[in-house]
Amino acid sequence: MRGGAVKQSLRRLGLFALAFAAVSCDRVSAAFPPPWNDPVASSRTLTIGGASIQVDFGPGDIDLAPEQVITWVRNAAQSVSVYYGKFPVARDRILVEFDAGGRGVRHGTTWGGVGGFPAFTRIHVGEHTTQQDLDSDWMMTHELIHTGFPSMEDDHHWIEEGLAVYVEPISRAQNGLLRPEKIWSDMVRDMPQGDPRPGDRGLDRTHTWGRTYWGGAQFCLKADVAIRKETHNQRGLEDALRGIVAAGGTIDHDWAIEKAFAAGDQATGTHVLSDLYNQVKDKPVPGDLDELWKDLGVERTADGVSFRDGAPDAEIRRAITRPEK
Repeated sequence: MRGGAVKQSLRRLGLFALAFAAVSCDRVSAAFPPPWNDPVASSRTLTIGGASIQVDFGPGDIDLAPEQVITWVRNAAQSVSVYYGKFPVARDRILVEFDAGGRGVRHGTTWGGVGGFPAFTRIHVGEHTTQQDLDSDWMMTHELIHTGFPSMEDDHHWIEEGLAVYVEPISRAQNGLLRPEKIWSDMVRDMPQGDPRPGDRGLDRTHTWGRTYWGGAQFCLKADVAIRKETHNQRGLEDALRGIVAAGGTIDHDWAIEKAFAAGDQATGTHVLSDLYNQVKDKPVPGDLDELWKDLGVERTADGVSFRDGAPDAEIRRAITRPEK
């Protein structure tokens, strides 16, 4: 989950009015202690993708060795760095908090521009988490992807979450941690959750869970394919996102969505992001996913998907998940 900059995180907690009413930010922090002030039991600093990443462990116990948790964080940060060409921000802080009882990665939130860091992520892990739980986790990568996009107004929360949903598995595939068959099988299964429902008024005006996360992911998939078509598969969504980061569009900056998409379009030499946004922002547009899967050569099977390499856009499909050289 994305918290964005401090202003954005307060708004999403329903505390925006309180922030304005308070005499100072310190008074808001006193009433609602910020997570970046939570106690730290130990700390490590990693250098990944040109960034310094401070990994703090909160108090508590976990069955795994600390190095196993560090490797989990490292794999996620490396995946994000592969997709973006570098880690999006120069300095990052990750607080891993251990929950008593239970297992698995529970939930995470990422904020921008707090505690002296351009980005800060707090993520919870159950004390009985296994190595298999960490190997199959997607949340750590999802949270770190949030660092590579500017903070948006609430109406545009769908692009923040949809982007992280879409890029997360692709970045892990490009880093050699997921097989393409797994990615496309999950997309075929889950992408329909982002389709418009009766009464839908477009992505900017329909803030349901499905439209925010999977509607945003559909936008990113369509944009990725369209960019590749227009550039003869020489550019993709990652080039647009790299361009946004290069222009200063990271989580610690508040941008208008139009500014972000203009920077992405400039990086790819297209108008795909801006044009697609104008189509879907205030009216429902069907996903047409079955046609998209057919063109990409992704076919449903009883146990997942198979690939048809003779499909019109099969090379685009391969390029999306191809590991960086």
